[in-house]
Amino acid sequence: MNWYPWIVAAHVIGAFGFVLAHGASVIAAFRMRSDPRPENVTALIGLSGASIAVMYPFLLLLLIGGITAGFVGGWWDQLWIWVSIGILVLIFGAMYGFGTPYYIRVRHAVGLSAPQDKDAPPPEAVSADELAALLRSPMPEILALVGGLGLATIVWLMVVKPW
Repeated sequence: MNWYPWIVAAHVIGAFGFVLAHGASVIAAFRMRSDPRPENVTALIGLSGASIAVMYPFLLLLLIGGITAGFVGGWWDQLWIWVSIGILVLIFGAMYGFGTPYYIRVRHAVGLSAPQDKDAPPPEAVSADELAALLRSPMPEILALVGGLGLATIVWLMVVKPW
């Protein structure tokens, strides 16, 4: 039996699940701006956190499927797979490096602790004007652009396999 199509299917299902789960976070990031009341932002942060928790198993499936497909398909001597992995690492680095500090600030602005705060007391919420100003940051657009273009480039590399 040829397992390669099944492995690629698992990889693609992982990718779809990852994008679907992470998409809720992206929508929440943009929705916060249209109704920046602290209770709304708090609820959207909760939704985003829940979607991120669902995202990780799909990310694991995506990675296991992709790495396994690389071995079974004999792709490791091709440049496109290494460029794809490099782009994925850059996307993760950008999302964590830029997104995490921004969303920690948003959490703090509504008086929520961040997971990184450990045993620190909850922060003091900021004024409605300060929260609205923080939410006007271009960070959601930057993160969506980096993630979207990066993902589109990886899909192109996997389909076209230019090198």
